[in-house]
Amino acid sequence: MGFYADRILPHLIHLAMRQETFLPYRQRLVDGVRGRVLEVGIGSGLNVALYPAAADAVVGLDPSSRLLRRARGIQRPGESLDLLEGVAEALPLDDQTFDTVVSTWTLCSIPDVNAALREIRRVLKPSGQFLFVEHGRAPDARVALWQDRLTPMWKRLAGGCHLNRPIRQLVEDAGFDLARLETGYMGGPTPMTYMYEGVARPV
Repeated sequence: MGFYADRILPHLIHLAMRQETFLPYRQRLVDGVRGRVLEVGIGSGLNVALYPAAADAVVGLDPSSRLLRRARGIQRPGESLDLLEGVAEALPLDDQTFDTVVSTWTLCSIPDVNAALREIRRVLKPSGQFLFVEHGRAPDARVALWQDRLTPMWKRLAGGCHLNRPIRQLVEDAGFDLARLETGYMGGPTPMTYMYEGVARPV
């Protein structure tokens, strides 16, 4: 891992993702969690303080040791929080052990997103739910064209982040049924801000 990816990028990710603009999305998402929760791409732990009491225990996974170091400084009073260093494509967790899996602005940067979604489905209980907020491919042809043009450069600067991933299709192709999906631009540069908020269940 190079100096930029190891030392600089985690700090930039933390600063970018703590913007107040993201807070309403985070709050809407965590309102739906229940039971034993896995957060894939927990990063510096920006969702942790928002989890309600309905989250009996939270397990957070991230490939960045530096971001996890920040997350370890966050406490859930009276509640369990376990942090693991690892990748979403090979979750070090047993089958069908989570009631909820959470992903916030994470699917864009996972190298093999299809494998990661299959792993999320594997660790969910049959009655479980996958809650996500992601940015991805816009339906507007002009915006999508710019997403395709910018993604190769953007990936190098932003830790592998793709601007053009078709989130709905990826989730459905991994064996999920979308119980709810809301989409739209968040505000800001349109290639970076087309959002998907969803609840998906394994089928």
